[in-house]
Order: sequence, then structure tokens, then C-alpha cells
Amino acid sequence: MPSSSERDVRPVNVLILKSDEHNPRIASTDGHPFIRTPNLERLAARGVVFESAYCPSPLCVPSRSSFISGRPVHQIQTYNNSLVLERPNYPSYGAILDAAGVHSVHVGKVDAYRPPNELGFTEMFGTDYRGVGDTMISREPLALRTDGLERARDVGVAENPFRGDDRRMEDALAFLRRSADLGRPWTMEVNLIAPHFPHRVTEELWELYADHADLPEYDVTAPPAQHPYAADLRRHFGTHVFTEELIRQHRRAYYGRVTYVDAQLGRLLEALEATGQLDRTVVVYTSDHGEMLGMFGMWWKSSLYEDSVRVPLVVAGPGFPRGARVRTPVSHWDLRATIFAAVGVPYPDGLPGQPLQSLSREHRRDDRAVFAEYHGHGTRGSSFMVREGRWKLLYHAKAPHQLFDLDADPHELRDLASARPDVVERLTRRLYDEFCDPVVEQDRAERFIRAQLAALDQASAAAM
Repeated sequence: MPSSSERDVRPVNVLILKSDEHNPRIASTDGHPFIRTPNLERLAARGVVFESAYCPSPLCVPSRSSFISGRPVHQIQTYNNSLVLERPNYPSYGAILDAAGVHSVHVGKVDAYRPPNELGFTEMFGTDYRGVGDTMISREPLALRTDGLERARDVGVAENPFRGDDRRMEDALAFLRRSADLGRPWTMEVNLIAPHFPHRVTEELWELYADHADLPEYDVTAPPAQHPYAADLRRHFGTHVFTEELIRQHRRAYYGRVTYVDAQLGRLLEALEATGQLDRTVVVYTSDHGEMLGMFGMWWKSSLYEDSVRVPLVVAGPGFPRGARVRTPVSHWDLRATIFAAVGVPYPDGLPGQPLQSLSREHRRDDRAVFAEYHGHGTRGSSFMVREGRWKLLYHAKAPHQLFDLDADPHELRDLASARPDVVERLTRRLYDEFCDPVVEQDRAERFIRAQLAALDQASAAAM
């Protein structure tokens, strides 16, 4: 019989449920007063809530591509949601694990730097691919979308709003029913569309939050809303069309969509338990990015403010303490390293990330910094985030930098950049030394986006 220490290091499985556009504040595990997420609470009781977790970039293709490849957005050049130009074929984590003998599975939304059939997972189900993708990517002049009112009105009850996600769940559950007989470790990343817009829900979920059609704590009059970065994003998306009634309806429906996602987490946990694998599986819940949900008059994602760039992250299973909360800043790169540590495969040299197994042992480390970046639609230039301890720097290539003390000001209402130039200078140095040269990367992004626009124009002309 193996010793307890041998059992502790034996490779285990990894199951990741990744939703799309989940504002981390909208969960009972983040202290929300009325959101019903009982399965997240169940997972948190068995594991760790990472209170300061961040995505690589608050936009679908950049965030997901960075996680799958393990490389920063500026390296793989997935600056936006347009895939008109080919990117380098960096190996996915699924391909690396498959080559090492781990059965790697990807279910649902991909939004990656390469087509699904080139990513090298052992199995893929219910995948999609954007093709050309988004065309509204111009930064100078700033592209302005014309579907703002259409998006704003697309809210409320629908007959079957989760049809696609229900199919993805059936694929995931079917794999779990046969996974116990594989004879080797496995990983599965299950990607749902919810709670991403359109904010449509069933009648039952709509009525569940009938008394909670509320407004955001801070609107377009709040100081962060006046920053040029925020103003440009509002102009790009045409968010002025949101009336108070529409805001209330969208938030009410969004709450229901979050509760739907939580129910799917419960189904996955039950399937693991039924197949006898729950105790040998690291289970993760996270999202590709957040959602502003009307905060500061902003909607959707694309912002480096907390509601958009921070993500929910709850992890439980072998190697993790039970019922813990960690305030150390972490990122999706750390989650990627966690997968390799769990299944017993060495993490590739030179890639960012530290396993969450080790980071979960300390409540807070103020010396650790994490990084995010945004080069996509709705802005005139690139922006970069460095989060260290209580401090958060937003370095804007074409707008004034911002600095926030998140311990004292979790909603980022007071910009301290002018009051604390010493902190701005120190975090800017960390940005240059540890992550990237923002001046160089702004220029590279600008040149690449111009090439994308030229390719789109050429394709449009050829189609006429």
C-alpha cells in the first residue's frame, strides 16, 4: 500500500468550468448579498477562493488564447477579436499534455489563436471558430459600433436561452461517465457561453430575481467614468442608449444567467462523485473575463477596471487546503501552471505562472505582481495593468496613467497617480522589468492592427 506522501504526489485529474463574462462580484463567494450560487459555495468549502485573480486581457480571444498558449497577449499578437491574420502556432497546453500521456479534453467555446483542429487536444467537443471575427477594431479613428440599441434591447425571458450550453454540458457529462476507465490522468476544460450577453433567461430564473432588478453602485457620474479610457469605451459601444429600466432588466437577467452557470457546476460535481473521481480531481471554476454591468456607465468587458479584468477563481481538490481565502494576486497563467502540477507533467521552461497549490498556502503576499493588458476595440491605444499587494497601476499609452489603492478603495473611485508618484514609478519599473516594454508593445500592436484593417479592406473589396 502506498504511503500518504506517495498518494499526495500521485497525478490527479483536472476539471475546469470556465464561464464567459462573469463579473467576480456577482457571486455569493465574493460576498454578494443575494446572488444564489450554492455550488460555488460548496466548491469553496472544499477548497480555496482566490480573491484577487485576473485574466490576461479582458476580451474573449486575447484572454482565451493567452491561457491556451501560456504566452502573453503581446507575444502571440491576439490583440483583439479579429482573426483575419494568422498567428504563430504555439503549442496549446492540451497538445503538450497529450504528448506526455495525459488525456486532454476541451469542450465548448474556443476563441483561440488557431482553429480548433490545430490545437492538439486529445478530444474536442462542441467547438466553434470565429473565422475572420470582429471587424470593428480601428483605434485611430476610434471605431463606433452601431448595434448599441440592439444589444440593449436584447434582454428578458426566452424560450430556450441556454440551448448551446446545455449541449456542451451533455458532452462534458458523457466524457465524465467514461473517464474513470481511461487508466491515465485526464484534464477537461468546459467552456460555457453564459453569463455572456444576450442577457436572456428562462421564466423561472427571471422570476427568481424579480425583487433584485437593481442599479450599479456607481454610474457615469463617478470619477473613474470621466477618464478618457472609460469615455472612449462608452462611445465605442454606444452605451448611452441604456435607460434606467434597461439597466435594471439587464442586471436582473444577468443574475439569472450566473445562477444557471452555478447549476452546471453542481452537475459536474455530482458526476465526479457518481464516478468515484471527486477526491482525485482538482476542480476549478473561473471565467475568461468579467463584465462591467453598468458600473461607471460601462457595459460588457474591455476595461482594466476590476469588474472587467478580475475574474472569479475557486479551486478545490488534492493539494489545496479546505475553506481558505487567498488575497495574493494571481492570474490565469498560474492556473495553467496548476494543471501541469496536478497531472505530474513538468511546466515548460520560460512560461509565466506558478502553481496555485503553493500560492494557496499563504493568505497574502504583497511582493507578488500580476499583469494584464488590453489592445482591443474601443480604445485609442494599448493599456497595461500591474497589480501588486494593495496597489494597482493602469499604464495607458495614450491617456493619463491611473493608480488605485484597492485595500482602501475596492471600487477604484480615487485615482492616486498624482498623489503617489513614487508608487507609479516603482510599478512602472516592474512593468518594464518583469512583463514588457509598453512603448514597444503599443507600437507593435498599432502596426499589427493596421495590417489587420488592410487585410479586411482587401477581403471586402474582393467580395464586391
